Amino acid sequence: MEAHIDKGVTIATASDYLKDSKLRFMVLRPRFDLPEILANPMLPHQAAEYVFNEANNRHIPYDFAMNYFDSTAMFCSEVGSYAYRQFGVSLWEPKSTVSSAGIVSWLSTFGVENFFTLLPADLEYDPSLSVVSEWRSRDTLAKDRLDNAVMDALISRANAGEKLSYNRWMLPVARVLKAYSLIMNGMGRVAIIPEGMSVLTTLTNEEFKRRFRETKSLTLRMAEEFEKEEGYPPPYWELVEMAKRP
Repeated sequence: MEAHIDKGVTIATASDYLKDSKLRFMVLRPRFDLPEILANPMLPHQAAEYVFNEANNRHIPYDFAMNYFDSTAMFCSEVGSYAYRQFGVSLWEPKSTVSSAGIVSWLSTFGVENFFTLLPADLEYDPSLSVVSEWRSRDTLAKDRLDNAVMDALISRANAGEKLSYNRWMLPVARVLKAYSLIMNGMGRVAIIPEGMSVLTTLTNEEFKRRFRETKSLTLRMAEEFEKEEGYPPPYWELVEMAKRP
């Protein structure tokens, strides 16, 4: 059971889940000595069954606001938190706070309203959970390293006051696509513009992706030149500095 931006909460088989590109994932379970688990060893199964039935019995759209107190819509981490909360187990003891002014400004344009919230990586530090296993893809993580450097550079630009805009000439087209998407949503199908995402948010998101692609392409070119000259890949801080260049 997982939440997708384009589909909301959905059920995927293990094989479908593994078809998506994965950098790293961990299997965690509640510690055996938690009072709730000692009292009811079947609790994890019951939590999974509960949210499985929820996903089957009602449509749960994606929660762009990232409000984990409101279960009418859910984002990815909220699905697990909601399921266990029904049985008295509070996951995500450590929570993330987004306080950077630039990032808050950019995320707000995408509909985010809550900046003290649940992020997947926070679970690694939750004392109520134990790690069962971990898997990672070395090659994919190497590509992710470049993406992270580009994101760090874009974040620094956001904190310096750079704003996200959108192509106003695309507004009529986007409005038609949104109307079509509403029809698709009503039929229970995956739409071009996700449910809960406005026309302006969609266009702003496209502008962000364009900036990201351009910055990544230039950074990759500089990184390849660096490796040819120096004989080794650039360290992470060099990648970030490359990505910051105009």
